[in-house]
Amino acid sequence: MNGRLFLALLLPPFLWGSNAIVGKMAAGHIPPVTLNTLRWTMALVVLLPFVARRVARHREVLRAEWRDLVVAGFWGITCYNALQYLALTTSNPINTSLIGSSAPVFILLLGRLLFGAPIGMRSACGAALSVIGVAWVMLGGRLGGLDAIHFVRGDLFMLAGTFAWSLYTWLLKRRPSRLPTDVLMSAHIAAGLAWSLPFVLAEHAWGGYAPIVFDWKTAAIVCYIGIFPSLVAFFCWQTAVARTSPQLPIFFMNLTPIFTVLLSVLMLGVAPQPYHAVGLVLILAGILLARPRAARPASAAASPAE
Repeated sequence: MNGRLFLALLLPPFLWGSNAIVGKMAAGHIPPVTLNTLRWTMALVVLLPFVARRVARHREVLRAEWRDLVVAGFWGITCYNALQYLALTTSNPINTSLIGSSAPVFILLLGRLLFGAPIGMRSACGAALSVIGVAWVMLGGRLGGLDAIHFVRGDLFMLAGTFAWSLYTWLLKRRPSRLPTDVLMSAHIAAGLAWSLPFVLAEHAWGGYAPIVFDWKTAAIVCYIGIFPSLVAFFCWQTAVARTSPQLPIFFMNLTPIFTVLLSVLMLGVAPQPYHAVGLVLILAGILLARPRAARPASAAASPAE
């Protein structure tokens, strides 16, 4: 694994860890589906000036692949983060991080059930080991901490979001696009925003949320999550998925709660504990164990980048 690929795998969990913190800050301030829609609207506004001409040049491919783009946009843009933000309105970051760590299980099961991908012993053991590492961190290094975890309605939303993201990851690999990464990203966002519109209307009609106050906090939240956890993280994610197996990137997602802890140390002054180091070792060991023995480079057709 070269340095650029490693960085492409490492940046998304770091940025998504910060997204969990900002998403919790937004709970009660911006309705969750609206927050997701504002996030991707911001991302598209930033992206379009740089990609508009390339979109026009690839219009024939866009027409040919529109069905795949619409489906991927629904699972990856409309569903995942809306469900995460919805989960954070009633759940807490501990529960959502722990449930998010079940993504390796989803990716293995979905791969087997929908795409006929075999589940090797190394991958299964790596999944178990990395999940144990995340659970150890979330439990504070105490087995008795199991009593402190209570699954609420938000936990079910996060479980659904994890399913959506795992399916999106497989779709990127199994239905590779001929579009360059930036054009593909724009198409996914546009499709996801189109799907989001009826959900936003339903949220404001029946969700019971207070009207949004457009102040500096709202602007800061939307700008941050619209650029960094969205554009930067997704470009890295799509690149990593195209250049390696879909299982390996999903294991790196288990680093998200670790980065959340580290960001809490920097932002809140919370001193790290020994169990943080134990959890990190277990997670990294799971990633290494699940890594394919001889990963072949992806073909040009499998990569969204030119």
